[in-house]
Amino acid sequence: MAGKDRESFSGFESIADREKLLLARFAIHSTDTKGRKYAEPVQEYRGPFQRDRDRIIHTAAYRRLSHKTQVFTNELGDYHRNRLTHTLEVCSIARTIARALKLNEDLVEAMALMHDIGHPPFGHSGEDALNECLIDDGGFSHNRHALRIVEVLENRYPDFPGLNLSLETLEGQQFRAAKKDANASPSLEAQVVDAADSIAYDSHDADDALELGLLDIAQLMEVSIWSHAVTKVSEGRELSPVLLRRSVAHELIDVQVKDLLGNTMLELDRLQLRSAEEIKKLPPVVGHSEQIMHQKKDFESFLMHNVYRHPNVINVRDSAQQALRNLFEILKSKPHLLPENYRLRSQEIGLHRTIGDYIAGMTDRFAWREHARLSDD
Repeated sequence: MAGKDRESFSGFESIADREKLLLARFAIHSTDTKGRKYAEPVQEYRGPFQRDRDRIIHTAAYRRLSHKTQVFTNELGDYHRNRLTHTLEVCSIARTIARALKLNEDLVEAMALMHDIGHPPFGHSGEDALNECLIDDGGFSHNRHALRIVEVLENRYPDFPGLNLSLETLEGQQFRAAKKDANASPSLEAQVVDAADSIAYDSHDADDALELGLLDIAQLMEVSIWSHAVTKVSEGRELSPVLLRRSVAHELIDVQVKDLLGNTMLELDRLQLRSAEEIKKLPPVVGHSEQIMHQKKDFESFLMHNVYRHPNVINVRDSAQQALRNLFEILKSKPHLLPENYRLRSQEIGLHRTIGDYIAGMTDRFAWREHARLSDD
């Protein structure tokens, strides 16, 4: 490492004092950052994790999330979440949890905004297709690709490649990209983002599926966590189907957040942690009670069988995956069709990985357009 990002925190007294007052001992404080790969002057008005957040927001990869699939493509409608709105919802939930646990909200926000930045077009369907195309070249994972984006592909600064994010932000994403070890954990901030992601998609995927007509409320009443939420929000009043659906989506988030906070606070009280470093030696600390975990598993199993494997979703998914496979094969056989900067990059890292990088950076609509154009070439 060229240097630490703590080159005189003289300008950070207000940030350090505020964090000392507001954050728990086991939170990651800005003054304790391990720094960045490439040393940079400190900014007096922003802490290191604020800078990470801002750098992520200003990337092209982050902007493209607004036109990338979360679960449902645009062919099915325009109400449902895309990858960007999902990211913002995860960020909102994660910050709420972080504040209640007295963790570093700036770090949590940076991790949350980054967590899905590596997704290719067409969501997990596109990821599976690219992984198949690159199976002999290391495969493809959106979590690993997120690191590739922020460390290599986003060239926005003259003094270093990528975004030069703090090591704490990178470590959170590295945990997502690696196989989870039951005997080791990332920071509590990273654990919070992981939990918020699960809370967001459990609640919102059902909401989107109802709006698109892929599910009806009667089906969901078979799921305990959903039926309990319906009972809670409709107690003593009659709600329209639309208002009921939206109220239940809010209640599902509230139930899961409250349970997560209660269970996690009990565990933190038991552990009496003195520093953020102690977290790495323990199994995950942020988590739900057994009751809610059981209900979440049932809910996710229901969504898998009734939403993610719905014939309408599968039909669109299959078409999208075939388009990406075709696009990959066309570019592999005709590399001169790649943009010039990608052709140059292929000489350094190989053609297949370069094509993977190019396709992964596409939005849904650009992928369809390029597939149509190159197929007719």
